[in-house]
Amino acid sequence: MKYSENSCSDINICYIGGGSQGWAWKLMSDLYLEESLSGTVRLYDIDSKSAETNAIIGNIISGYEEAKGHWTYKSVSTLEEGLSGADFVIISITPGTFKEMFSDVHTPEKYGIYQPVGDTTGPGGIFRALRTIPMYEEIANSIKRYAKDAWVINYTNPMSICVATLYAVFPEIKAFGCCHEVFGAQRLLLMALKEFEGIEETDRHNLNTNVLGINHFTWINEASYKTYDLMPIYDRLVKKYYKDGICDKITDAHFMSKNLVKFDLYRRYGIIAAAGDRHLAEFVPDYARDKKTIAQWGFNLTPVNWRIENKAMLAKLSREYANKEKKVPITASGEEGVRQIKALLGLKDIITNVNLPNHNQMDCDEGIVVETNALFTKNSVRPLTAGKLPDEVNLIMSVHMNNQKAILKAGLEKKKKLAFAAFLNDPLVKNISISNAKALFNEMFSNTRQYLTGFDSTPIR
Repeated sequence: MKYSENSCSDINICYIGGGSQGWAWKLMSDLYLEESLSGTVRLYDIDSKSAETNAIIGNIISGYEEAKGHWTYKSVSTLEEGLSGADFVIISITPGTFKEMFSDVHTPEKYGIYQPVGDTTGPGGIFRALRTIPMYEEIANSIKRYAKDAWVINYTNPMSICVATLYAVFPEIKAFGCCHEVFGAQRLLLMALKEFEGIEETDRHNLNTNVLGINHFTWINEASYKTYDLMPIYDRLVKKYYKDGICDKITDAHFMSKNLVKFDLYRRYGIIAAAGDRHLAEFVPDYARDKKTIAQWGFNLTPVNWRIENKAMLAKLSREYANKEKKVPITASGEEGVRQIKALLGLKDIITNVNLPNHNQMDCDEGIVVETNALFTKNSVRPLTAGKLPDEVNLIMSVHMNNQKAILKAGLEKKKKLAFAAFLNDPLVKNISISNAKALFNEMFSNTRQYLTGFDSTPIR
């Protein structure tokens, strides 16, 4: 890399999952808009055609006359080629295919288990984790071999298990996980500030929020803006809207929620639930017992068939961009990746929420991957002490933390009985009989067995 005043050039980024038609395009937009950085992005994907198309799209974007950041994109055919000499590694993969995802989300519905997302906890999250762990073992070993000093940014879910696997395989890795769920809670705080104090503030980065928890089950127990304590202001927001809710500003109804779950959890525990309702409801299944309950709490399920249709639409759009039939729209993604890269290069320090193994950030077991704030400075990520959650919240949190430890161990050591024990212990599964839980586990195991090599193939009896 080359440094000059307030800028850095010749940066090498390896993007694992570089055929992405979501996160990769967001990164391209953010790099395009950042004038202080330039370099090369190597795109690696098992779908090499998608990576090649993204390289074309990235170079088209970088060639726009108004581009602030100048980058060269190229597809690579091996992890070695992508990782060798990388300064930063970004991981954003889909573990498996839509066939396995369909099993994750919809097979449990036969037994009355509904998962709005199905990628973090619950039956879907557990099986997604089990097939993701060996993939991340390979990625971690490759980083250790070819890019041991690179900073690694993970976007893949299940976030906690992905980050934990990277550290289990390569303890010296410089990795962290990024999630945007907390940003929605911060936007609600801005809304409350405007509504009750008349302050027009549009940038969530000007808020101070203390984040703690695990990914997709995060909380905020302190929030301020300049001299304003935002906790009592948020309390006023909840009191006004807890019955009717506040609809998220989204483009697709499948991701809609009214924040009623978030508001109800605040009324229960006096602390801000910071993730989106669709994720929160999977950790606290009172809100997702059946479709009628889900409708009452104002959020939607996201069917895998919609994801399949959306993928086809994005593939068509990708071809149109690459053929210059349509111009790629450039908008800031709102993600933190480029800001984090700038901070790690020494261009501007930031504090933001990330997922890292616990080393005194929270009052819980060492090594559990927790989501808290961290200070990013030149070549350093220092997690900040977040404190302790209320005891009532910890009762729920501890179940999921223990499950994550068990699932990681089961995945790394191929312990099927331990995986089933974690499956039984999941709050979403506790509503069905043991015989049905065994049947569900066996069916889901069979549906994803292609990725579960090394496990005993004998069904759970």
